[in-house]
Amino acid sequence: MNIVFIGAGRLATNLAVALHRSGHQIVQVFSRTIESAQQLAERVGSVPVNRMEEVAAEADAYIIAVSDAALPQVISLLTQGRNQQVFFHTAGSMPIGLFEGKAERYGVIYPMQTFSKERLVDFGEVSVFIEATDSATLQIAHNIAHSVSSHVYELSSEDRKQLHLAAVFACNFCNHCFALSAELLQKHGLPFSVMYPLINETVSKAMTIPPVQAQTGPAVRGDENVMQKQQQLLADQPLMRDIYRLMSQSIQKLSQEQ
Repeated sequence: MNIVFIGAGRLATNLAVALHRSGHQIVQVFSRTIESAQQLAERVGSVPVNRMEEVAAEADAYIIAVSDAALPQVISLLTQGRNQQVFFHTAGSMPIGLFEGKAERYGVIYPMQTFSKERLVDFGEVSVFIEATDSATLQIAHNIAHSVSSHVYELSSEDRKQLHLAAVFACNFCNHCFALSAELLQKHGLPFSVMYPLINETVSKAMTIPPVQAQTGPAVRGDENVMQKQQQLLADQPLMRDIYRLMSQSIQKLSQEQ
């Protein structure tokens, strides 16, 4: 399949490389800066462009992987003169309706994963959620998604918003807690690597038993003495102290509801 990529960031890089390896032809990579377009184009044997008027007039599919803020404008510019082509965006929290009135055939291909350019993920293990306006376009989405992943699901825009919200808690917020932990350790000359075994066991347990049942720590035990002392240690960091307090309250509430 001949595919044009709009965007050259973290998600675009991982998806374009995975599609290229699975046999698709990435005919062009568009980015606002030619340097970014060139970096990805070199990895997938493609042509870099940085002007929308240079984007190919026809392709089997256009995959748009840009920031949520830029997505509406990019869609408006890209679809001009190409409204009969097939378009997919990759944003977890943005609706399929962004294409409405601008194209006839469109959909969403959302790979739910955290990405970086430097560390390519094993796309075969990534869950990919798809949606489309019609059965023929949906089949194209299936073909693209199944060519890189064995975990493909059809999901509406409304349900995908909830999925993305859940992913923010499971990934972004967890990683922020890692960053806060690293900050505390650094102040006392300890490397974050001391947390690796703990993190590995925590994640492993969450993947084998329900997370609420795997919960440990002073909050779920109701150990008010420990919680008070730890909050006192955060007296000079009020924001982190508030996070500690609210997280502890949430842990206790969820455990009591079981």
